[in-house]
Amino acid sequence: MLLHLYAVRHGQTYFNRYNRLQGWSNSPLTASGLEDADRAGQKLSKVSFAAAYCSDTTRAQETVRRILAQNQSEKKPEPVSDSHFREQFYGYFEGQDMAMAWWAAGAPYGAGTYQQIVDQFGLAATRDFLKEADPFGDAESDSEYWTRIAGGFALIAADPHLQDGDRVLLISHGNTLLSLVNRFGGGRYDTSSRPSNGSVTIFDFDTEAPFERALQVQSFNR
Repeated sequence: MLLHLYAVRHGQTYFNRYNRLQGWSNSPLTASGLEDADRAGQKLSKVSFAAAYCSDTTRAQETVRRILAQNQSEKKPEPVSDSHFREQFYGYFEGQDMAMAWWAAGAPYGAGTYQQIVDQFGLAATRDFLKEADPFGDAESDSEYWTRIAGGFALIAADPHLQDGDRVLLISHGNTLLSLVNRFGGGRYDTSSRPSNGSVTIFDFDTEAPFERALQVQSFNR
C-alpha cells in the first residue's frame, strides 16, 4: 500500500523563538506560531485526508487542530496523538540554549557548533555526541531515536482504515523532518538548516517495505 504523507512542522513556539532545544518539552505556540499553523491549514484546505497523526506534545496537537479546522473536506479525520511521533529527546539538555548544548556535545571532538558536528561527523553524530555529554544518559542516541520513529510509521501502516493512495496528515518537528529528508532524500536536498515552522514536506510511504526503504521524499519545503 502506498500512502502520501503531508508532514507539517508545527507552528513556532516560545522555545523556538528563544533558540532553545525543544524535544519532549512542551512550550506553547506564539502568536506567529498560530499564524504558521493557519497558513499551513490554508495551503492544505482542499486536500482530503484519510487520517491525521501527530506527537502528543501540545505544539503538535494545537497545530493539527488548526489545520483540520480549515479543511474543506466533508469528512475530517480524528487526529491520533502518539509518543512515537515526538521530536528527538535531548535529555539533560532539554530547554537549554542551543549554542551551549551543541558546544557541550561537540567540543570534545573539536566541533563547537551543531553544523560543525554535522559537517565533520554526520547527522547521526549529533544525537550520539549529545547522549555522551548528558550526565544522566537520558538523551536519545541515534539508534534509539530511529527505533522510536520507525514505530510511529508502523502505527500508520497498521491503520485498518487506510487504503492505497490515501493522503495522511502528519504533524512533525523540525529536527525529525530534517532527519527524515537527510535519510530518505537521496542527497537531493539541502539539509543544512531546519524547515520553517508551518512548512509542508511530502513523502510517499510504502507500508509494506522495510523502514529503511519505506519513504521517498517528493518535496521538501522550507
